[in-house]
Amino acid sequence: MKSQLKPPVILILGEASVSIAHQIQMALPDSIEYGLTGRTQSVDLTFSKFSQTVRELFSQGHPIIGICAAGILIRALAPILSDKRAEPPVIAVAEDGSAVVPLLGGLTGANDLANSIANALNIRASVTATGQLRFNLVLEAPPAGYDLVNPEHAKSFTSDLINGATVRLIGKSPWLSQGNLPFSLDGTHIIEVIESDRSIDRSSLVIDRTHLVYLSTPTQGKLAIVGIGPGAAKWMSPEVKSILQSATDLVGYKTYLNLVGNLAKGKQIHESDNRVELDRARHALDLAAEGKSVVVVSSGDPGIFAMAAAVFEVLEREAKPEWQKIDIQVAPGISAMQAAAAAIGAPLGHDFCAISLSDILKPWEIVAERITAVAQADFVIAFYNPVSTQRTWQLTAAIDILLKYRSTETPVILARNLGRSGEEVRVISLSQLTSEQADMRTIILVGSSQTRTIPRSDGRVWVYTPRNYQGISEH
Repeated sequence: MKSQLKPPVILILGEASVSIAHQIQMALPDSIEYGLTGRTQSVDLTFSKFSQTVRELFSQGHPIIGICAAGILIRALAPILSDKRAEPPVIAVAEDGSAVVPLLGGLTGANDLANSIANALNIRASVTATGQLRFNLVLEAPPAGYDLVNPEHAKSFTSDLINGATVRLIGKSPWLSQGNLPFSLDGTHIIEVIESDRSIDRSSLVIDRTHLVYLSTPTQGKLAIVGIGPGAAKWMSPEVKSILQSATDLVGYKTYLNLVGNLAKGKQIHESDNRVELDRARHALDLAAEGKSVVVVSSGDPGIFAMAAAVFEVLEREAKPEWQKIDIQVAPGISAMQAAAAAIGAPLGHDFCAISLSDILKPWEIVAERITAVAQADFVIAFYNPVSTQRTWQLTAAIDILLKYRSTETPVILARNLGRSGEEVRVISLSQLTSEQADMRTIILVGSSQTRTIPRSDGRVWVYTPRNYQGISEH
């Protein structure tokens, strides 16, 4: 059996489970869907013989994610099980996505894989490994960058800790420090972490059943800039949840980090003020250069008036050599303007633009020119950052410009605290809009000349912008 794991495989036995498989695949982009011939559609590949297919893929080193009963996976694989240190993860997922259970591969990442899948399905994985449950890590299965010299002692070492032994840490290890191990300066057991280029003479190391030794090698740091959406957990993508789950460090504005919820558990948290974006970006890059897996958390989408641009700005300006090896990723999120539009109908159904009313990073003259241009061009406009405690006049100035080109009856949507406690979405006319009605938690959508409202039976309205201008036919 090959020790190098290949892309995960998702096995599907019925069409009813295909949607669950798609959710899992979004969290594991390199995974491959295998559907039972004649019973599934819209999958990557098909198979006809379940047990044979499972055994072949398992033997090739593919982690197996079966959306099926645990029993049929166990019976299919039982005849070929041999080496628990090399076998790939095997995960059973209930057909309705209500349960995720790691069955095999605890030493090759099964628990982490199960947690990633569970996060994508908004449930908790049913992890049963005592060490994982007690200490939030598996000593026999260190992450990338650590090599356990004496794995034959890890099981008894873990058992001793479960039964009351304590441990003294020699060296530094974020992985071990972030767990729940019973550390003590006079511990009965020892874990030693040695920084090494792997040329060390292992025979010279002192090891026994009470002394575990890990060789630590530099790893490539990762930096992901993610968007968690406006606030509601349901708007956080499976990809973002998976990235947060695998991170070592989270960087961001305190309010946004709080929205991450349980996904922040066990991570190093680096909070900062919302007005120090470049300092935050620099700190995140430095952490990633140390080999850590860092996530910069933005609300909404990270590329829309958020942290992605700040990271790349610092990366270009300062260009530290150690930053060049960082694996950087941007993971999109649902933007505030999308959430506001969906809450009221389809006001962004035709051409639209987004403008920040903040003049902190650009002069107001530029902002005013842009508002004038898009007002004349009849765009629907999404205004970000309309009012703050220090900026109270810009929205009034924007309204004055708009009224030169837009009807006083133009629909305006005020959306505040989207996806959070106190959410409010109101529709007023442009003539009713004042700066007192908005703050930094508000996004404002101003309709075009074509934007319309539809009365609803409960007294509220739908707002939408038609896809075509009056007099223009689709045919």
